[in-house]
Amino acid sequence: MNEIGKEFMDKTKFQYAERSDQSMGYPQPPLQKGAGGREVIELPEPGALNVKNIDLREAIEGRSSFRNFSPEQLSLGELSYLLWCTQGVRELMGNAATLRNVPSAGARHALETYILVNNVEGFEEGIYLFLPIEHKLAKIKTGSFVAENITVACLDQSFIRSSAVTFIWTAVIYRMKWRYGERGYRYINLDAGHVCQNLYLSAQSIDSGVCAIGAFFDDELNAVLGIDGEDEFVIYIATVGKK
Repeated sequence: MNEIGKEFMDKTKFQYAERSDQSMGYPQPPLQKGAGGREVIELPEPGALNVKNIDLREAIEGRSSFRNFSPEQLSLGELSYLLWCTQGVRELMGNAATLRNVPSAGARHALETYILVNNVEGFEEGIYLFLPIEHKLAKIKTGSFVAENITVACLDQSFIRSSAVTFIWTAVIYRMKWRYGERGYRYINLDAGHVCQNLYLSAQSIDSGVCAIGAFFDDELNAVLGIDGEDEFVIYIATVGKK
């Protein structure tokens, strides 16, 4: 059991890569999940929000994990801005790829962004899915019980409940494996780090703090989101709230 990590790193070395589904002509998977017939909510244009100008060095040196959130609400404009900074689509390359505000191996962008809303202006508490190409949200599940279920799945870390919003990133793994095979599991973890760092840095410009979370019960959290844990699974979490 204690050799699993070592075995994974060994077996996903580049020299062991087999032919990818892309190279064999299999069709490319969709660039994002759709709303699936759910209610879709418009988001304000992210560029419409006035944010503080923060020197890049100041933002990097000031980055730290923050857990003691104030009860102040996050505005809808601020939520839109954070979603744009972390997964915003700058250019749609037909059906081939999206160019976003974060790097991704081969521009595969296999992450999906779910948000747990606790305290956002005008929003019902619950889970929503970000649609980055349209820059909209799809309502997945609402009710105050959702925050409780997610908190329990995250080892009862209470600052999830007190956050204004919690970002939950999942991996739709075939979107990455289609090009890179099993090595794609390495790349998806790298992508998650890029996205979360953007959240840390951008939150400072709206007087908010972030705390990344890697401790959670995978199966329980996947079940709360209604995903299967194989084709799509939770990979990273981060809480956000006003300081």
